[in-house]
Amino acid sequence: MNPIELSAEKIINTYYRLFVQQGINVSPVSKSAYNYEVTVSRSNEKLKIQVYFGKRGNKVILQGNKESKLYQKVSEIVFGPKLFDANDELSEPENYIGTDESGKGDYFGPLVIAGVFADKNMISLLKKAGVRDSKELGDSAIKKIAYEIKEIVGNGYDIIMISPEKYNELYEKFRNVNRLLGWAHAKVLENILLNYNAAEAISDKFGDESYIRNSLQEKGKNILLHQITKAEKYTAVAAASILARDKFNDWFEKKNRELKIQLPKGASSGVEQTAASVKKIFGGEIMNKLVKLHFKTTQKIL
Repeated sequence: MNPIELSAEKIINTYYRLFVQQGINVSPVSKSAYNYEVTVSRSNEKLKIQVYFGKRGNKVILQGNKESKLYQKVSEIVFGPKLFDANDELSEPENYIGTDESGKGDYFGPLVIAGVFADKNMISLLKKAGVRDSKELGDSAIKKIAYEIKEIVGNGYDIIMISPEKYNELYEKFRNVNRLLGWAHAKVLENILLNYNAAEAISDKFGDESYIRNSLQEKGKNILLHQITKAEKYTAVAAASILARDKFNDWFEKKNRELKIQLPKGASSGVEQTAASVKKIFGGEIMNKLVKLHFKTTQKIL
């Protein structure tokens, strides 16, 4: 059995267990040439959940009447709770792990992935500390709130900083940024699961869910993973975004002092000009330690 097919089997078995735990009638898992599937039912309602395995990874499909209450309940289990309703506040799991990254689109600097475990009490405290999407905060606020996050969650967080040099090495191996991200998010989840039991995890959607799931190991293989657009609305994901950004900012502060030059963030024309200057002053060899070489900017400054 290839890894993608094995991943699909794990996903459908995770859903099966969750349906049973919540008292939903569910058929045994069946397999076809291209997918695994189960049927859930209540009274006269029936839905089918299919997990496909193909060259591009796993794909989950829910078939049935989208207006039915059963569909809404099963959809929440399979795809995660909906973010906002017109009149409702965001619904968060009782406890879960949120993950996010910083630096993916920046030519200079590392790629940082962070994760935060949060339960109901921690979520309340994190909100009081001012936790929200890091893109809405200035650098000084990020530094202050990052410290408070660590105080609130204790050892319930993990941060992986992939330096530009290591990033370039890994990119040669993965040849795909989303695969690299999936591996790093999975590693963060596994590290947190060493200390905390969490049934669910939420990350911002950056690609197919299989990128993370295929990289999960023993501790994480049974976790219910949700990849959601604009996931920073979830408190633990927002907290992770702050920790990742704080670590990302630290790298820039250190390198700016070391090189006595202001390295810009992002991937603008100003970044290209600075990169050309850095290459001219320090030589081409230093670029591997400062930038993500696969960006088109590298070709422009050569």
